[in-house]
Amino acid sequence: MTTFKLSPSTINLMKECPRCFWLTNHKVWSRPTGIFPSLPSGMDFILKRHFDKFMEKGKLPPELCNNSECKNLKLFDDKELLEEWRNSRKGLWFEDKEGNILHGGIDNLMINKLNNKIIVLDYKTRGYPCKEDTHELYQNQLDIYAFLLTKLGHKVEDFAYLLFYHPKEVLETGEVVFNTDLKKMRIDIKNAEAILEKSIKLLNGECPAKCCEWCKGK
Repeated sequence: MTTFKLSPSTINLMKECPRCFWLTNHKVWSRPTGIFPSLPSGMDFILKRHFDKFMEKGKLPPELCNNSECKNLKLFDDKELLEEWRNSRKGLWFEDKEGNILHGGIDNLMINKLNNKIIVLDYKTRGYPCKEDTHELYQNQLDIYAFLLTKLGHKVEDFAYLLFYHPKEVLETGEVVFNTDLKKMRIDIKNAEAILEKSIKLLNGECPAKCCEWCKGK
């Protein structure tokens, strides 16, 4: 039986087009990728360094410490383990009994000081404020991260946070000021398990016939 290596981003393709997902993971054909803007990657890098500076001081950054949601929370402070889990090629890792792999690289984690449970924290950079349902697009990603942490033997809270950054203004000094929005998300481990099961079942079946504009004729 063929085994597969999946991540939140590859599984997201299944939602867009099951046929593209099947073809890509069977290495028959891959959907072309556009030019990925470098700004989100640059923001991701400096945000991690920004949070790490506060973690080393045992503090929360202003984006969090000024929010009542974060009372009794602290940043995950095992820096070596955090760097390992951030690695998109290694990161959090689970292999099922058939040899299929699910992995993902996190942005950050927090700890509930009252019960020592882990809370997933993910950063998102946008060009404009969030809509009411924007955060819902990332539900599967957060569920998968929580699922992977539990498979590694860690106790995880039943909620996670998305921290959105979007530009507010440019100061006279040339500095760009960002607004932040913190969204609390309910975590559903069973949803992650169901997504993995559905993905593997689809990949072990026949190639879906329904095409999208990308895989038509492939």
